[in-house]
Amino acid sequence: MVRKSDIRIGELLIDAGIITAAELEAGLREQKKSGDLICTVLVKLGLAPEDKIFELLSRHLDIPYVKLKEKKISSDVILKVPAKFASYYKAIPIDFKDNTLVVAMADPLDARTLDDIRLLLNLEVRAVLASETDIQEAISKYYGLGAATLEKMIDQKPQEQLRMAEDKTEDLEVLAEDASIVKFVNQIFTQAIKDRATDVHFEPYEDELRIRFRVDGLLYNINIPETIKYFHLVIVSRIKIMAELNIAERRLPQDGRIKIKVGDVELDLRISTIPTVYGEAVHVRILSPQFFLELEKIGFLPEDLQVIEAVIKKPHGVIFVTGPTGSGKSTTLYAALAKINSDATKIIAIEDPIEYQLRGVNQMQVNPKIGLSFATGLRHMLRHDPDVMMVGEVRDFETAEIAIRAALTGHLVFSTLHTNDAAGAVTRLLDMGIEQFLVSSSLECLIAQRLVRVICPHCKTLVDAKPENFKQMLKDIQFDPEKVQIYEGKGCPECRFTGYHGRTAIHEILVVTEQIREMILNRLSSQQIKQKAIQQGMRTLRQSGLQKVLMGITTFTEVVRITQQEGTP
Repeated sequence: MVRKSDIRIGELLIDAGIITAAELEAGLREQKKSGDLICTVLVKLGLAPEDKIFELLSRHLDIPYVKLKEKKISSDVILKVPAKFASYYKAIPIDFKDNTLVVAMADPLDARTLDDIRLLLNLEVRAVLASETDIQEAISKYYGLGAATLEKMIDQKPQEQLRMAEDKTEDLEVLAEDASIVKFVNQIFTQAIKDRATDVHFEPYEDELRIRFRVDGLLYNINIPETIKYFHLVIVSRIKIMAELNIAERRLPQDGRIKIKVGDVELDLRISTIPTVYGEAVHVRILSPQFFLELEKIGFLPEDLQVIEAVIKKPHGVIFVTGPTGSGKSTTLYAALAKINSDATKIIAIEDPIEYQLRGVNQMQVNPKIGLSFATGLRHMLRHDPDVMMVGEVRDFETAEIAIRAALTGHLVFSTLHTNDAAGAVTRLLDMGIEQFLVSSSLECLIAQRLVRVICPHCKTLVDAKPENFKQMLKDIQFDPEKVQIYEGKGCPECRFTGYHGRTAIHEILVVTEQIREMILNRLSSQQIKQKAIQQGMRTLRQSGLQKVLMGITTFTEVVRITQQEGTP
């Protein structure tokens, strides 16, 4: 139903030249579906800038417009309005003077809501204007994520009832299906996706349940009400039900998957639970649909891209991508496979787990319960006439040996290893027990990879820095001192005041030449191999990162943080 006030606001915006009549019609059609205020709808549809809309309304209505992101609200003021009221009425208190509560609302002319708040709080109330998006974000910030839902649950399910349910699986199952619990867990996942989180951690301690999101590689505490600790078991049970895990089993780790839909996007969540001293901890890995299947988009510098494209077109050999967990190794492998995928090429992959499905690639999922390991899968792959094979990870001697022998019999093999740098992969294979001559004759390329945070484009600023301050770090990089420009992010609401937004990869690409094959045969150290590769033109991880500093993509601080084990080149 379209409110008269929405039409009046729309007409004001048309008169001011902010929107057209056609755009208002489109906004009103969407407003009928969502029920949101017309201002909120127009902003969501991208038809009008938020500031212009609310500044116009402020002048017309003679009501102050408050940007909540720039305002700090006292905890004493917040406590005057319960979270469930703030959430229900979409209003947040911002000040209290002379027994009058100042409340920010998206529709300050809503007399009925103002009367309800006056009656409930027994206070005089004055409204100011704020955007609905800002109000919702402020409610989460000051009350905690899902605070209104938790307040409602506390009212409906006293602590005693929750404690009694702990020992009864049937009662836990009923509580986990409660609409409020379902809503709260969904709120956590929705917020995680909105914040671009790759992981969500539910961590129980003696007197609290902590929830953390990993965003751009770093963990952040999420502001949640203290009362969440009473719902730890129920929240875990809800996630287990969604992942089709056994809610009665709390002594053993369990793994599962959840498929959820947020808007028009389907997401795959990987769930893992482990027992701890204070109950089960849950880790949720969010597999983003925004997956780049193009090598050009994952951070390779132009000259490195040429090397990679040449290597992945070789008819046989082993290509390893190395790095710690979460460094984007799988993404690089998928992008490489997508590059060479064609009707003339047979590609088979064995993974744990299958993170993304690639059309034209036969993908197998490791399943230890039935004896399907990487080694077993590899053996059977060889009977299916593959041209290219991908092994999710080489973890042991058996898998490494089969992969290397497959490369020697005319197959191109892609895989990953956990090592600190590219040359370290040679030492790791030899330590596993693989003979030097097998390693030397099969390896084609070793790629070490890390992810560095990208400077936020919304607050990117040129830093007043003299080149001489960075000469030591830049000594191995070709650069023109007169043209060096260093950027940093000041911090803004868009990047959670971190100065960074998103990540890109830096690489160390070691192509195995004849000289390096000789060094492997003679079992020389990884450090010696690395030095030879550098002499032959290899760029180290630190140098790759510094190139991206000079390109204005990331910062010195970030490169040093990520490549600290390598030392200054």
